[in-house]
Amino acid sequence: MAGGKGERLRPLTLTTPKPLLKVGDKCIIDYNVDALISYGLENINVTVNYLGEQLEEHYKERRQHVQVKCVREPKFLGTMGSVKFVDSFVNDTVLVMNSDLFTNIDYEDFYLHFLENDADMSVAAVPYSVNVPYGIFELTGRDIQGVKEKPTYNYYANAGIYLIKKKLLDLVPDNVFYNATDFMEMLIAKNHKVIRYPLTGYWIDIGKPEDYQKAQELVKHL
Repeated sequence: MAGGKGERLRPLTLTTPKPLLKVGDKCIIDYNVDALISYGLENINVTVNYLGEQLEEHYKERRQHVQVKCVREPKFLGTMGSVKFVDSFVNDTVLVMNSDLFTNIDYEDFYLHFLENDADMSVAAVPYSVNVPYGIFELTGRDIQGVKEKPTYNYYANAGIYLIKKKLLDLVPDNVFYNATDFMEMLIAKNHKVIRYPLTGYWIDIGKPEDYQKAQELVKHL
């Protein structure tokens, strides 16, 4: 998915779509495309919108031995809304991901985990901790039952990488803005099996200047 405006990275994205910004000497999106190719994927589609002609030009020639196809969404439709315009899925399972991620996720293990759990959708998830710098009250009504001093709460956050049974894409409404989280909630409401896949490698969502800088520092050590 490469259709967003990347507004938080302006002015860099005023003239260049975020997926084509460089991390080290390579475009962000090419790290992801090359990783997919290294795992044997050959049917790769990139949905484009904002400054989409630059991505179309970028992938005019084959990447290694693979022809990457750019698919234009007619308006901003969100992650799953734009997937509806891809008409060349060849397998029963579809991998959907954001193009602005910098990660070394093991796609083979991700897929095997999906199959072993007989899931309808698997969501890659990264650990995320929140450190509260204050004492937190445990309450029952107005009564304080205890105090947690500067607690840490641990969560799993959406990593923006999904495996989905292809037949379920028919449930995505046509020509409507529809994000992956909307799709997840709809599947859960219909009692489909949605699971998480713990992503244990590195992962950076390049959405803000500080994230972009983190990726620039990390690539020096890879």
